[in-house]
Amino acid sequence: MVHPLVPQITDLALPVAEQLGLEIVGIVFHTNQRPPVLRVDIRNPLQDTGLDDCEKMSRALEAALDVAEIIPDAYVLEVSSPGISRQLVTDREFISFKGFPVIVSTSPSYEGQQDWNGQLIRRDETKVYLNQKGRVLEIPRSLITRVQLDEQR
Repeated sequence: MVHPLVPQITDLALPVAEQLGLEIVGIVFHTNQRPPVLRVDIRNPLQDTGLDDCEKMSRALEAALDVAEIIPDAYVLEVSSPGISRQLVTDREFISFKGFPVIVSTSPSYEGQQDWNGQLIRRDETKVYLNQKGRVLEIPRSLITRVQLDEQR
């Protein structure tokens, strides 16, 4: 479940990232830790995301969060790059990783399986399409819990 502050934090973080030429890949607020940890994953669309990108985003976002006073108590801000072993979420990611091997997880199971491997063909409003050795598999998006790049292949 998404923490109720994440949409506000996202609204604040998106223009900060855009100004730095970066993209927000994901935001998670772990309030079960003391102090709570706000994790922001970023991506540099022009080159590999580096430590300097993370540092710039961390400083700029921290300043913006302090001014906005969205988070009332002490917290730890972690800005990082999700790397290649990440979940695909945005339309842009599904387009960028077309043809890459992926693992699609479903719940409940679909056609007797919960994990499907194959080459990503595309995603539309209702399904994700995989190529499994020449056979096209159509998995309903309503059942999908996660799509991630398959590092093993």
